[in-house]
Amino acid sequence: MGTLGSVVLDCADPEQLAAFYQQVTGWPVTYRSESYVFIGEGPVRIGFQRVGGYRSPHWPEAGSRARLDFTVLELGPAVAALLATGASRPEQQADAEHGVTLLDPAGHPFRLAVPD
Repeated sequence: MGTLGSVVLDCADPEQLAAFYQQVTGWPVTYRSESYVFIGEGPVRIGFQRVGGYRSPHWPEAGSRARLDFTVLELGPAVAALLATGASRPEQQADAEHGVTLLDPAGHPFRLAVPD
């Protein structure tokens, strides 16, 4: 059938959110327009799409939402670095035993965990 090529996150400021996720992944910007910015050169990229009147997902309220999961070598330093670059750590955690849920500057939840 199909192959996943990208995940696109809605936001008010694609440049700002792309810069944040470049800190998370180390991926370069591979496409830029007035409405979109994409990072990553591999089989899957992350895109950021400008949406007028954007409203954040409001974690952890019920409803449709998605979460990006990232593997890091050391949880503590990775969390500290991302908090310093604009992430926030909500009180409500998803499966706190195995990782940390953070919110990006646009309010999207994402998760950091160490390899199994």
